[in-house]
Amino acid sequence: MQFSNSSEVTEILLLGFQNLESFRICFFLLLLIIFCVTVCGNLLIILVVSYSRSLHSPMYFFLTQLSFTDIMLSSTIVPNMLHIVLLEGTSEGSFVPFAGCLTQFYFFSASESLECLLLSVMSYDRYQAICNPLHYTSVMDLTFCVKAVLLCWVIMLAVTLTLSITMSELQFCGANVIDHFFCDFDPLLELSCSDTFFLKLEDMILVVPYVLSPFIVILVSYIYIIVTILKIPSVSGRQKTFSTCSSHLAVVSLYYGSLIMIYLFPNKKSVKKVLSLLYTVVTPLLNPMIYSLSNRDIKQAFKKLRNKKVVCLLN
Repeated sequence: MQFSNSSEVTEILLLGFQNLESFRICFFLLLLIIFCVTVCGNLLIILVVSYSRSLHSPMYFFLTQLSFTDIMLSSTIVPNMLHIVLLEGTSEGSFVPFAGCLTQFYFFSASESLECLLLSVMSYDRYQAICNPLHYTSVMDLTFCVKAVLLCWVIMLAVTLTLSITMSELQFCGANVIDHFFCDFDPLLELSCSDTFFLKLEDMILVVPYVLSPFIVILVSYIYIIVTILKIPSVSGRQKTFSTCSSHLAVVSLYYGSLIMIYLFPNKKSVKKVLSLLYTVVTPLLNPMIYSLSNRDIKQAFKKLRNKKVVCLLN
């Protein structure tokens, strides 16, 4: 991406989390541990699903795509955040190049929109598995799964490219200070001296395909799922059926819950920072934990893979 605007802003000062002098090193180490665990946990999910034939199903195929998206999101936000925390309060300051700030925003937008779309596809998969189990294998075949993931990527690229082109046409000649720990949409617009009305309107329109529509798909899918589960006569049957979608429901609740809370507090920057941590740092960390700890198939596949490696080492 080329940034062709004649901007007078060459670097951005990200304020991050202020007044952390006494906890700066501890917070840095905590973030570093979270980042390492996030990347390793999601990579482990991808490897386990890839090497275990028992997990070669649509649900786990979509899970590997979600894990890849979480790695992309975490790698976009956390390394620069570590840089900010480490240099906060020092003479060097937590400056980032302006082009790097825009690049971070583009990758952040891409990963966020892709996560929303993948969560909706995964909810449709659970709907088919629970509400139409007899036709599940014929509907959710490999061709459909690949096409669904490719469609998610195409929509994500279209949304990100549209925002990127419009954003690159703005002039940034104001202050170069952002009171946030990453380059988000609203803080970047505050630095622009151009008319941002059409970009804000464009953003509101683009929210429909990559946030609102996926949320509606998820909501409708779970309404049908809950109705179907309630029709099961036995309690054990209801519990067993619900367990197949509990992990996905927990991830959706955490992710969309934090997004909805941010829109409820649009002008409270301190609240937005904390809530932004949930879907940029905490959610990518918890996703592999939720799926691995509550999923018996993944735990069994991991044990088999570990035992196989042990046997290979002994031989």
